[in-house]
Amino acid sequence: MAGTMSTKKRVKRMYAHQEADRVPVIDQPWGATLERWHKEGMPHDVEYIDYFGLDKFETIFIDNSPQFPQEVIEETEDYVIRTSRWGATLKEWKHRGGVPEFLEYRISDPDSWQDAKERMKPDPGRIDWDDLDQKYKNWRDEGAWISAGFWFGFDVTHARAVGTERLLTSMIDNPEWVKDMFSHFLKMNLKLYQMVWDKGYHFDEVSWPDDLGYKGAQFFSLKTYRELLKPFHKKAADWAHEKGIKVKLHSCGDVNPFVPEFIDLGIDMLNPLEVKAGMNPIELKEKYGDKLCFQGGINALLYEKPEKLWSEMKKIIPQMKKQGGYIVSSDHSVPENFSRKQFEKFVSLAHELGSY
Repeated sequence: MAGTMSTKKRVKRMYAHQEADRVPVIDQPWGATLERWHKEGMPHDVEYIDYFGLDKFETIFIDNSPQFPQEVIEETEDYVIRTSRWGATLKEWKHRGGVPEFLEYRISDPDSWQDAKERMKPDPGRIDWDDLDQKYKNWRDEGAWISAGFWFGFDVTHARAVGTERLLTSMIDNPEWVKDMFSHFLKMNLKLYQMVWDKGYHFDEVSWPDDLGYKGAQFFSLKTYRELLKPFHKKAADWAHEKGIKVKLHSCGDVNPFVPEFIDLGIDMLNPLEVKAGMNPIELKEKYGDKLCFQGGINALLYEKPEKLWSEMKKIIPQMKKQGGYIVSSDHSVPENFSRKQFEKFVSLAHELGSY
């Protein structure tokens, strides 16, 4: 297909399992990676997406948290310890990549959850209308693909709100509490994003992060997923499909047993296909490619071994792009050991291999 498409047209064709001019290409660098690239010559006043010629994916965010006070407890040259709107105390590193270290949680039992829940009302003030008004028209004019960034589910609840061990044991010992948290987080999303939609700020998909696996296994059984979490995933997907838009789920780890469940409830695209955890993108494409679209599947561990990364891209992308249904990205994030020049080659090769 000749010519240059906008990201929106490109992604729309991927979701329709159709070929485009090329597959879309996107990836997410850590803050420390951007810091390195700036030192290597990337201008500070240019977004990395524009600088490298990546596809334009934008997200509308809302605040569905309990809005607990945020304060800095300790700060050094290397890290910050602070409290979050979700009531967690966390340690964030300033000059290296990685997720924060969560130290303590304010929500620790059903009683403290009720206190948090009372703070979670779907008020229009939880939406940054000025920012949305300023950016939305430009996004549409640029042909960006726009997501509604839902924030609910197992991953958000355990990592940001109550803690992993506490949530996993409660899924057995107190499932009604767990379902109430899943339900209320989702309810806040649906009501707030409905306000956004009703104001005319339409989005192209609903997406949310819900990491359900780790290396070679899942956090809980299929039975537990079907009973406690799948109904809320389905409710979110149904809400999106009623609007005629798509649904993308981000779920790290080995989630192979859950893939048929995702298809059954209406997920349209799955990412990031974490290779190092046990996901095989080509096998997934062969098995489910007529029912599900994919994003990712390029092993991020290979960013520290560029020659192996180029070889992996040459193996993966030509297979994944067949009949559309694919977006190029790594299966995690771009680490700080990957130079600006190397990432330029990543993008160039992805464009070359992903062309139709």
